[in-house]
Amino acid sequence: MLDVAQLNYQHLFYFWVVAREESVTRASQRLSLAPSTVSAQIKQLEGVLNTQLFDRSHRSMKMTSTGVSVFAYADEIFSLGQQLIDEIQGKEAQRALRLEVGLASSIPKLVALKLLEPVLDLDQRVDLVCREDHAEGLLLGLGRHDIDVAIVDDPLNAAAAGTNAFHRLITECGVLIYGTPELLEAHPGELIKRLDRAPFLMPTSKTTLRRSLDSWFARHKIQPDIRAEFEDSALLKTFGGRGAGFFAAPAIVQAEVERQHGVVAIGELEGVIERFWAVSVERRIQHPAVRALTDAARGEITILDGSSDGPADGPEDEPADGSRDAI
Repeated sequence: MLDVAQLNYQHLFYFWVVAREESVTRASQRLSLAPSTVSAQIKQLEGVLNTQLFDRSHRSMKMTSTGVSVFAYADEIFSLGQQLIDEIQGKEAQRALRLEVGLASSIPKLVALKLLEPVLDLDQRVDLVCREDHAEGLLLGLGRHDIDVAIVDDPLNAAAAGTNAFHRLITECGVLIYGTPELLEAHPGELIKRLDRAPFLMPTSKTTLRRSLDSWFARHKIQPDIRAEFEDSALLKTFGGRGAGFFAAPAIVQAEVERQHGVVAIGELEGVIERFWAVSVERRIQHPAVRALTDAARGEITILDGSSDGPADGPEDEPADGSRDAI
């Protein structure tokens, strides 16, 4: 049975360099060693581990599946080693935080940027990874701890996926209607009059915003001329900027939408609210970057998960199915 004392970390370092360079020649130049020496010592490492780390059936140095796993461990080992050296030498070495965020595909990109900006403004470096998926995929990612937090525009039914997740309603805002100056001139009058029979660009039926818009139009007996439907909110706004139709977007990104797409906000839809939730498997947020995300929103926009007199996380957070007990 292999013992940790048998592992030659010098050989592991050579393997790590070759894997990063994807070339024995480039790695040997960096290490100031002969290519034959580097190759021989990697073969010794493979012998000790009793596994093949590189697929030698190709000319390039591609790792096997086992090699990829070994590389991940080596990457952490030598990153920590460098931090140790920096610390001993008196450098200000600060380990970067890693934050993996899952974004619901229905979240507008400008909203995602606005919510995540506080994370990038932290004094400590944050290595941010953003993944986009539908609700089911985000729940699975939370359950597997592939992501630290999910940002959604609709509470996730965590019970259905067997996930012990808690949601925090961090932000709510109104919804504005936007259009180009040419559209405004062609369809004058108050908001309801403008939109009746006017060209309109819609999000797809799977989104919370689409359901809210359909309800608002029905309530006011408006029949817009729906010219197109989009899953991608950024693409929808691009078409809107070309004058293809009026469109709706959250009020918190009004300045960015108007500036980027050359449109004007013509009115707010009374009673239509967009809400954005942070979902995690922690009842109390521990990750500093996630706390920055929720705390910054608390300072700028209406927060609905607790009173201002409560603790930092507000009162006890709710599970993602809305019940008071953990799922």
